[in-house]
Amino acid sequence: MTAAIIPPQPAKYNIEAEWMEGEPFDWIAVNDRFTWNVTGKVNMAYECVDRHVDEGRGNRVALHYVSEKEEWTLTFAELKSEVNRWANVLLQHGVKKGDFVFVFLPKHPHCHIAMFAAIKIGAVVGPLFEAFMEEAVKDRINDCEGKYLITDDSFMDRVNREEIPSLTKVFTTNKTVGAIPSITKEAEKASDELDTVWVDLDDGLNIHYTSGSTGKPKGIIHAHRNMIQQYQTGRWVLDLKEDDVYWCTAHPGWVTGTVYGVFAPLLNGVTTVIHGGRFSAKAWYEVLEKAKVSVWYSAPTALRMMKSQSEDMHVRYDLSSLRHILSVGEPLNPEVIHWAYQTWNLRIHDTWWMTETGAQLIANLPTRPIKPGSMGRPIPGIEVEILNEEGQPLPPYETGHLAIRSGWPSMMKEVWKNPGKFSSYFPFGEEWYLAGDLAYRDEEGYVFFQGRSDDMINSSGERIGPFEVESKLLEHPAVRESGVIGKPDPVRGEIVKAFIVVHDGYKQREGLLEELRHFVKTELAAHCAPREIEMIEELPKTQISGKVLRRELKKWESANS
Repeated sequence: MTAAIIPPQPAKYNIEAEWMEGEPFDWIAVNDRFTWNVTGKVNMAYECVDRHVDEGRGNRVALHYVSEKEEWTLTFAELKSEVNRWANVLLQHGVKKGDFVFVFLPKHPHCHIAMFAAIKIGAVVGPLFEAFMEEAVKDRINDCEGKYLITDDSFMDRVNREEIPSLTKVFTTNKTVGAIPSITKEAEKASDELDTVWVDLDDGLNIHYTSGSTGKPKGIIHAHRNMIQQYQTGRWVLDLKEDDVYWCTAHPGWVTGTVYGVFAPLLNGVTTVIHGGRFSAKAWYEVLEKAKVSVWYSAPTALRMMKSQSEDMHVRYDLSSLRHILSVGEPLNPEVIHWAYQTWNLRIHDTWWMTETGAQLIANLPTRPIKPGSMGRPIPGIEVEILNEEGQPLPPYETGHLAIRSGWPSMMKEVWKNPGKFSSYFPFGEEWYLAGDLAYRDEEGYVFFQGRSDDMINSSGERIGPFEVESKLLEHPAVRESGVIGKPDPVRGEIVKAFIVVHDGYKQREGLLEELRHFVKTELAAHCAPREIEMIEELPKTQISGKVLRRELKKWESANS
């Protein structure tokens, strides 16, 4: 299908003319949107929740929860009271400024409340994806010696406290489990009054773990200053206004779910929808209609699945409230953009950013034409270059390293206990951050993704480090060697494929491959489980170090597909 340019739809958007196209932009101009610019008192939780109550918007709906079994809302005033109660419980149990508080919960308002309760008393919150298994949970909490965990009782079988020695207190959000207290029960008796713990803009806010092609996941620390860019991209990119109803489908355990599912919409004072059910086209259409969603942020995989499952289903639902759709997490193929335009009469606006960048950097803004296949252009205040191997800028249409000029407000504060990893993002000096992506620009500055410069697997918008999967496979007694790659897939972008060498006596074992897939699923995470596993006699390796050559495995896969 021809990637024709799709023009803006002015009537569909209400974006403010806050800047002139092509004019320089200084992020300092955003500071006056925050109370701390006058008071000097900083806290993300206050700006997301309390300020709306203090400024007379307490009766507005903050959270709208929808699941198969129930539907209910919380106003900003009610959310503030709940956050304060939970925060008081945390204080009673010794949580203090700078402590790590992990939140391991399903998509539910309790997840938002827990995160804000920790942030409001100065702690650093670590949201964990609800599908993580024991190994993934253990690795992340152990890495930063987390002391506190808020979880659901049904997740407790994935929390091995004996192997997490730093964990001094665990709370559940529903019923008391043995000696483990229920934070919801204790919060019922706690005060809804609380003195916010004020912090500095550069103090730690949250930690998200991002997988690399080697080593275990790295902890990316972000700071309260991130709110500057998260608020403003909420206005420019998400096009949020106070009367919007907004739905980000990502779980807060992923950075998109935290930044654009929790922080950005509430910083902008909009109603945020939380869907507690599993994906199906029917269920999602019902949420869009029932909640009267106006702005919708999802992943290309989900949109492709909507396309494949729904056919003419959309005509049975009232989508008249929906005016703006965005995607993130992986390249958005042009066919889906054209399908959405024909089906919903709406454009899908692709966006680009990373865990490390803390907020959107490149996007298809509502006011700009869309070139299907492009991630868009840099937003105001962001400067992008395509660099060659020597760090020199390349001309249009030449593929090179995607680089961002340093200094944007939401740039990561640090990589936890790993300054060497932090420095690796700046191979040509402090001026340019290298994303690890390969891309090119056209003559109008639109950026087109061409691939990863490392071996990261991007499946259904979830970044998966092959090393984690390889390591887990090697723990199985049948596996002698393993190599993992991303195999192109028309629906998920990529799937995880594993090549294994097995020990003698296992080659003819019936059901071994399914056993291995289930092993990774239950021990690590479902999204990490290889969808394909192939037994081979020998893995390609470097002669000196014996490192598995994943690029050779990719060539093998391509030649034999």
